[in-house]
Amino acid sequence: MEKKESRKEQDIKNQSFGTKKLKASTISNNKKEKSLPWWVELLFVQIGLPDKWLIKVLKSKKKSSELLKNEKRIIFTFLFVLGGLAYFYPVIKYSKTKLDCETVAKNYIMENKNLIKINNKELRMLSTNFCNGGEEIYEIENLTD
Repeated sequence: MEKKESRKEQDIKNQSFGTKKLKASTISNNKKEKSLPWWVELLFVQIGLPDKWLIKVLKSKKKSSELLKNEKRIIFTFLFVLGGLAYFYPVIKYSKTKLDCETVAKNYIMENKNLIKINNKELRMLSTNFCNGGEEIYEIENLTD
């Protein structure tokens, strides 16, 4: 009797092995039949863009991921420098505008007010005051010697 029971147990084990193998094969088939990414589904299946474009997009995606992997340090350094320039650009532009205004104001004072005996520091002070909204220029009388 013991031999018969052991055969039944072996049959059960073999059957369970067969079902496990069947389940494993169906799981591997499911992995092979992955669903498309949402953007491929939308652009190339639903909208109907040409397949040539999909091939080009996938090639460029692969190249860009390889480039990012290989040149990570250079890319991050470039982005850091670019971010720094973008951060300081408004300050630089404001300073340039201020200097341009002072130059124009100096020329205006020299031409229209006929100031002969004025030193550079006073001229700069007057032009800076004018660019900041001051009205001291209008209070200076034209000097005629």
